Amino acid sequence: MGVHMKRFCLLSMVAFLAPGAKAKVDLVTLPPRDTVQLTIYNSADMTLVRESRALTVKQGENALQFSWENTLIDPTSLEMVPKGAAGTIDIAELVYPPRVKNLGLWNVRSAASGKTPVEISYLTSGLTWRAFYMGTLAPDEKMMRLQAYVRVTNNSGEDYENAQVRLIVGKVHILDQIADLARREYPYGRPGQAVPLSSRKAGIAGKREMERWNWPREDAPTVAAPAAPKQIVKEGLSEYFLYTIEGTETIPNGWSKRLVSFDIDEIPVANLYKYEQERYRSNVMRFLSFKNDKEHKLGRTPIPGGVLKVYRAADAEAHLSYAGQSAFKYIPVDEDVELNLGAVSDIVVEPMLMEVRTDNYRFDRNRNIAGWDEIRTFEITVKNTRDIPVKVEILRNFPTTYWTLRRSGEIEEFERVDQDTVKFTLLLQPRSERKFQYTLTTYNGTRTQDWTPPSK
Repeated sequence: MGVHMKRFCLLSMVAFLAPGAKAKVDLVTLPPRDTVQLTIYNSADMTLVRESRALTVKQGENALQFSWENTLIDPTSLEMVPKGAAGTIDIAELVYPPRVKNLGLWNVRSAASGKTPVEISYLTSGLTWRAFYMGTLAPDEKMMRLQAYVRVTNNSGEDYENAQVRLIVGKVHILDQIADLARREYPYGRPGQAVPLSSRKAGIAGKREMERWNWPREDAPTVAAPAAPKQIVKEGLSEYFLYTIEGTETIPNGWSKRLVSFDIDEIPVANLYKYEQERYRSNVMRFLSFKNDKEHKLGRTPIPGGVLKVYRAADAEAHLSYAGQSAFKYIPVDEDVELNLGAVSDIVVEPMLMEVRTDNYRFDRNRNIAGWDEIRTFEITVKNTRDIPVKVEILRNFPTTYWTLRRSGEIEEFERVDQDTVKFTLLLQPRSERKFQYTLTTYNGTRTQDWTPPSK
């Protein structure tokens, strides 16, 4: 018996008498899995498992014993569907014997003896995944190779061999956690408790709804707590996306496994360095941007959120130097993304206050100062110690919305970002330095009445 059979145990050719009946019912042996598919959500501790097996049955009544001890399977979601011999196999019911834990019994009626393919599906907890990425910049940093990986962790209590792995990005709301349902002493409450048939079918119905992504349904059954299994409410089909990992993987219980998601070379990227004293203090921050579209060799699917570590090809021997890292959220198709890679030391911005003076006093009737201008002159030094050209944005924030600005030195136009912020943009050649000055005049008191908005 394979490793994956340890959770699903059956006995062969044992007589079983149904209540009030004399007929012999065979317990049929559950064969090994032919295939298994795992559909793992990242926003809830929930996985849909679909197994295919070739079941050997006898003509007449058969009983199939299913055990889930030491796993996090939700027994209320168990379902078995015949995939062959149409009309000859009837999965009559799944019953849970009283005072027996972690055990279900499928009653199967067959019109003929032989093998028939079936699909067994259920919800389980304990399987999780997260995405992470590696970006390798070309020496000129205009292109990047993007390698995407997924780490799947299995703490479900069950081994899954040669599993096809599918990953779903999107938020779901469940009333009962799958792990809590799996840990119930009995699937539908304590023995002897009357449970409506609709309640017993609700776990299967909820799983079917999850698989089809048709939430919420107007005809969905309403079940009173606490006997009701989970309800899954889809917040919006457009927010969901399914990722299928190519091939199959064996993921034993207690293991984590790294799977390759995609590997795309020469994605066009833009590098930008930003300085804003109020936000980043004296640091210069590096930003990397690209777009999830076909023009950037992406755009076929959304990109799951994760952490991107960026490196730069340092020489012809493929040695790498670390450039920074950034976490990001789900990136839809055709959306721009700008990643903050953190502070750098090879680009330096040094502002210096050169002069402060006041002018244009206004007085009230009592000869007190009622208005004045404050005039400050700054010199900004920008240094690029890298061996490639760089683009630097410098934001300067002012303490008032009443101001004018005059620039001088190695600076072109500036951009008025909002009422109290301007942006200077500089292109620096490799291993170069640039300086520029600006004079800021702020209007105070009654002098605000004489202020006119600057054109730039």
